[in-house]
Amino acid sequence: MSHLGGKTVPELGRDFDKLADQLRDSLCYDDNKPDFRELDLGSPVSPLRTGQQGLTTTTTTTTTTTTTTSSSSGSSRSVSGRNTCNATARRSESGMNSHSGELSGSSETSPTASAGNIKPGQIRSKSNTAATHPLIYSGQSAVNSPPLNVLPTGNICPSGKVIKTGMAMNRSSRTDVLGSGSGNYGHGSIMRGGGVGTVPVTAASKSGAFELSNTFGNRGNASDLMRKTMGNSEPEEFKRVANEMYKKGHFLEALSLYDKAIALSPANAAYRSNRAAALTALGRVGEAVKECEEAVRLDPNYGRAHQRLASLLLRVGHVENARKHLCFPGQPQDLTELQKLQAVERHLSKCTDARRIRDWRSALREADDAIAAGADFSPQLFMCRVEALLKLHQLDDAESSLSVVPKLEPCTNSSQIKFFGMLAEAYLYFVQAQMEMALGRFDNAVTAAEKAGQIDPRNVEVSVLLSNVRLVARARARGNDLFKSERFTEACSAYGDGLRLDPSNSVLYCNRAACWFKLGRWESSVEDCDQALSIQPNYIKALLRRAASNSKLERWAEAVRDYEVLRRELPDDNDVAESLFHAQVALKKSHGEEVYNMKFGGEVEEISSLEQFRAAISLPGISVVHFKMASNLQCKQISPFMDALCGRYPSINFLKVDISESPVIANAENVRIVPTFKIYKNGSRVKELMCPTREMLEHSVRHYSF
Repeated sequence: MSHLGGKTVPELGRDFDKLADQLRDSLCYDDNKPDFRELDLGSPVSPLRTGQQGLTTTTTTTTTTTTTTSSSSGSSRSVSGRNTCNATARRSESGMNSHSGELSGSSETSPTASAGNIKPGQIRSKSNTAATHPLIYSGQSAVNSPPLNVLPTGNICPSGKVIKTGMAMNRSSRTDVLGSGSGNYGHGSIMRGGGVGTVPVTAASKSGAFELSNTFGNRGNASDLMRKTMGNSEPEEFKRVANEMYKKGHFLEALSLYDKAIALSPANAAYRSNRAAALTALGRVGEAVKECEEAVRLDPNYGRAHQRLASLLLRVGHVENARKHLCFPGQPQDLTELQKLQAVERHLSKCTDARRIRDWRSALREADDAIAAGADFSPQLFMCRVEALLKLHQLDDAESSLSVVPKLEPCTNSSQIKFFGMLAEAYLYFVQAQMEMALGRFDNAVTAAEKAGQIDPRNVEVSVLLSNVRLVARARARGNDLFKSERFTEACSAYGDGLRLDPSNSVLYCNRAACWFKLGRWESSVEDCDQALSIQPNYIKALLRRAASNSKLERWAEAVRDYEVLRRELPDDNDVAESLFHAQVALKKSHGEEVYNMKFGGEVEEISSLEQFRAAISLPGISVVHFKMASNLQCKQISPFMDALCGRYPSINFLKVDISESPVIANAENVRIVPTFKIYKNGSRVKELMCPTREMLEHSVRHYSF
């Protein structure tokens, strides 16, 4: 008879049977459950190391058992997020179940969605819980773990005996962290999809819930993980990988995967809610609102969807609807969101009151505060800023603010939401019509006002605006026709009709100023230009007409001031440059100064005598003098550029002095190095440049030309 370790084979058999019986007794094995199938010894699963601790949790709930299919795939599926075990999902301390893989990690559940998603092979628990789910580890979902440690199918227990599938070991109640070195649960497991992954598990809440954060894909990039997922047709797998993509900041990839999960399971509210999160991260807030509304429609009791929808509605400024979802019965209130909502409501109320009494500065301030408080994606509040700036005659700021108004498609339940007493969508067109009028785009203004009228035909403010816009546009068109026919007096009357309806229209004032100029009534032309410029300070046409009218009235100082502004705004306009030059000359003459050799533009003038030099730099405006030597290479290279500047800046006097031929001028101006450039203004030197680059020279010329 053979002996092993000092014992006979029969003795070893009896010891083995005794050990098995003790093990069965310690596990409280339930014989009423169906038999487990024997281990498939051909399964390529690495055994757990001897002495490793099994998976345990801090819960003390009574024992439940699980049924699994045989073979090692049971282990890998439980880790990868496709567990086919029938594990009971228990309620957390908040009294609500959790949507598997919900991005927020909250504990709400969607009973409706879960009831319709039981897969073949999954058996409902006989417990009295309101709803059950297959135990799915994915994303950041927190779920209650079973109280027993279940070894993966096909693994070997620490004693060395191969146990049956699903046999549980009643080990210590302390919590082990998988992958930390004490448990290493699933080490070396083969996952569906062909990859070997490790899954760290962390203890979570007092209720015994824990999180599994799958690290599958850490070895490759997002595209590798996406490609490996494409071959799978289970919506939960798409959602799991989408959650991973979301956490890594790959929002477009996450959105694509959520779309695939929804296509396979369109009634799952959690998928819709997660998709809304991805859309929000991409800045597509309007679409996110619609997706959350659909999630709530699919599952009216889905608390997380209500919370997410409330947050989104607050961002778009729909405070009343946001409050309904934030204070949803039976759901805990988010105090932070509630405080934000109250702040937005407070500022919006003050903004409404300020607008009613036409206190536009206060309206602008309160709109800014409401946006800062949380309504940062509200088109109406941004348009309120535009309206306030428009009424404050800050047209440039209003136009720039219009370009940053959020683009938001109408939400499903927003058609009857009101803003300042009118339907929210109508208010957007209401302000746009006013903006188009101020910019002189009368046809566009009529179109926008008509759209506002179609959306909210019963609103008095909208109706009055539509009527005024049509009448003003008609008056302006009639005035333009009369002006073209040179019937200037009648044109003045037509523009006046428009101004009686819209007394803040800078375009109509400027057009009437042109009529007064043609009639020789330059004083009236200046007055209308003043009105236009008080509304729109940088209105180029109004500046040109006022400068021309002041020139006719020989108000040279006023004309020079306007032309200097125009030179800054239109640096390449030769007509403006010439008008400025002549106005400067006339201003000098009006002061009794002697002016001769007056010229505008032309070629660079060569100076040979000190008297000629002093007379030239005393001309009104700016003079640029190039001190050179004919034999100097640098002077030869930069002289053609000096000629180019002369043509580019015709209002400036360009002079050149050869110091070898005119040493008296060189000594008087203390020139020792060539090329040297000196800039004079009305006879006084303001700048000196020695051996400058072309860029430096032109920069200085441009600067002093203004």
